[in-house]
Amino acid sequence: MNVTPKQDSTDKRLRQYRDASLAMRLSLAVGVLMLAGKLTAYYLTGSSAIFSDAAESVVHVVVVAFAVFSLWLSARPAVPQFHYGYERITFFSAGFEGAMIVLAAASILYTTIEKWKHGLALENLGRGVLLIIAAGILNAVLGFYLLRIGKRNHSLILEADGRHVLTDSWTSFGVVAGLGLVMATGWKAFDPVVAFAIVANILWTGGRLLWRSFKGLLDYSDPKIGHRIRERLDAICKELGLEYHGVRFRATGYRQIIEIHLLFPDSMKLGEAHRLATTVEEQLALDLEMPAEVTTHLESLEDHAEVHHVQHYTGRPE
Repeated sequence: MNVTPKQDSTDKRLRQYRDASLAMRLSLAVGVLMLAGKLTAYYLTGSSAIFSDAAESVVHVVVVAFAVFSLWLSARPAVPQFHYGYERITFFSAGFEGAMIVLAAASILYTTIEKWKHGLALENLGRGVLLIIAAGILNAVLGFYLLRIGKRNHSLILEADGRHVLTDSWTSFGVVAGLGLVMATGWKAFDPVVAFAIVANILWTGGRLLWRSFKGLLDYSDPKIGHRIRERLDAICKELGLEYHGVRFRATGYRQIIEIHLLFPDSMKLGEAHRLATTVEEQLALDLEMPAEVTTHLESLEDHAEVHHVQHYTGRPE
């Protein structure tokens, strides 16, 4: 039985959703486990650096819970009130994660300064360090897994979560380094100093996620993706003997929505022009490395420039 491009695209999206859903549930379960371990380590040691690590895990659990909801919503079919579905919730989810990370950084900074002002008291560092090492290793494995699945499925939600988890693991390793210096030198100030470094790293990660969210919500067009689209269009249109212009594209967080103006001679019948346009739409969607929905607009080759010129100066849209 032959599988149509549309059926193949639908099956691919179902597989992507199953992979992403499993990865997000795993991330949430590990996040809860990490939070419990880090809170235990903080209770044992009273370390500001460990508190900063635990605070980031609180954020992680909250944002992953929201990301699980966002992933579910993004897979819902389009309805009359939302013709393009809910996929762009992925950008909002990434922005929410970035904002929560920045909020955690502010909380860590305030708590660390207060503890430093009132005197540093550290104890049971050995057991606390072992718990943080275990958390860091587990988070590093999970973070790389989430990034791999996110890139493979073109899921910004998974990529954002993967980067956050990796940041959490680097935070844990930084905490271990700082507490190791405290145990080696006896100078307790290494603990808040490491916490400040962690804050800087968290702010950098949160800022990057916010920027990606803003770009997505504002329909940023990635030049690299644009080059790839036009490269494939050139090849397809050359093979079919067609010309095009007016290429526009935007990301939804899972796929590219692409619009193209195709040019046909006046002598060509509408049915043949439509058949060729459909071929372009299907072939381009198959050739690209990311899921895509392609829409074409048919124009006359002979007078399209004149028509656009008149519409421009009369205020009517193209």
